Amino acid sequence: MSNTQNIFELMKAGEEVRQDHPQYGAFMAIVANTLKLNAVLNNTGDVNEVRKIVSEIIGSPIDNSTGIFPPFYINFGKHTTIGKNVFINHACSFLDLGGITIEDDVLIGPKVNLITENHPTNPHNRKSLLCKPIVIKRNAWIGAGATILPGVTVGENAIVAAGSVVTKDVPSNTLVAGVPAKKVKRID
Repeated sequence: MSNTQNIFELMKAGEEVRQDHPQYGAFMAIVANTLKLNAVLNNTGDVNEVRKIVSEIIGSPIDNSTGIFPPFYINFGKHTTIGKNVFINHACSFLDLGGITIEDDVLIGPKVNLITENHPTNPHNRKSLLCKPIVIKRNAWIGAGATILPGVTVGENAIVAAGSVVTKDVPSNTLVAGVPAKKVKRID
């Protein structure tokens, strides 16, 4: 890893990001602004206002067909894209430094965690970040309380059962469940 590389490119590329990176302050300024906007977001009951604030957080407009119920938590925002006709239920948490892509027609149950961030196992650099993207493909359904870990793609039409912890890619048209999530059946 080079301290001369753009910190945001390092995050998206899955490279180690250390706290002594020269752009770490710029990154933390975005996080601070996102946290302020999150506070406003979670104090409104107006779904149109929620869409407006989330659009500001992620830096692109959320389609009017998409609904997000607060509370909703996101730590960065600039690495998230949300498609059309998406529903995100209450109390979801998105840690998106590695990038979160939610395609069209996705359902996300309450208390779902999408976590793109991790830390090295070496105790000497454990405060560094290692990020990998999460992709939720079209028409997938993520059940209540599920956790999707860094680097996972959930395939088209797939279902992640409630409470599952997904550590590996989920093929399209597949139902997975458990901790760690395993294939239960194919969806026809």
